[in-house]
Amino acid sequence: MSADRPAHDHEPFSLEPSAAPPRLPGEVIVRETPDDLYDALAADFHMHCLNCAKAFDSFHLALSGGSTPMPFYKQLLFDPQHRALPWDKAHLWIVDERRVPFDDERSNYGALRDIFVEHSGMPRSHAHPMNPDRDDADIAYEAELVNVLSARGRHRDRLDFVLLGMGDDAHTASLFPGTAPVLEKRRLVRMNEGPGVTPPPRITMTLPLINAARFVAVLVTGKKKRDTIARVQRAFERENTPSEGVVTDLPILGVRPIAGDLRWYLDAEACPED
Repeated sequence: MSADRPAHDHEPFSLEPSAAPPRLPGEVIVRETPDDLYDALAADFHMHCLNCAKAFDSFHLALSGGSTPMPFYKQLLFDPQHRALPWDKAHLWIVDERRVPFDDERSNYGALRDIFVEHSGMPRSHAHPMNPDRDDADIAYEAELVNVLSARGRHRDRLDFVLLGMGDDAHTASLFPGTAPVLEKRRLVRMNEGPGVTPPPRITMTLPLINAARFVAVLVTGKKKRDTIARVQRAFERENTPSEGVVTDLPILGVRPIAGDLRWYLDAEACPED
């Protein structure tokens, strides 16, 4: 032992998480705590953002709402390590939205607007909310996506980064188990309402759009999600390429980027124990 290091009567502190990564499609990143996890996600986001902004002179991100990613979003704005993010080149899209006014606390865009549009320096014209008042909101949003992304040119006309969450029932975006939009093959955005949808009615990106993205991140934290991750792992082990029945039951397993990266970000509490 070096003379200039004190002796300890315990094992050195380990940076390794206490849980092993579960077997899931794509790459799985596990960190001990949510804060550690947000650091890892922020570092990956930062690098990907800079690379896309340099290559394409723009960066198109689609973000989810809810309480889980909010500390991550705030970290991107207020952590000095991320001051170099080129928000002037960023476009903000919404993964899914409840059909409520933007000033309703349930509005995803309302929460994201207060963080990014008001404080990042992103041009307001680069913020693309879903209009909850329109009966054709899905058609209008799909048209806007196609118009804006196609202006980037061939082979660039897709989302650069999509951040998803996962519900206790394995839904992602507003693609709830047993609902028709889960198996959508053609449309990029769909309305989702009625039985099986947690009210109020939703507008959501579909799997064809999500799976066309360059980078898809799935952020899951907390012991409450452990059983669901275990179900998803078991289903993935049974069917590496999931059947429509499996995706209908566990929509998160329909997330399989065609020519992009899929990366799960889990804290230790969300990981199954075996």
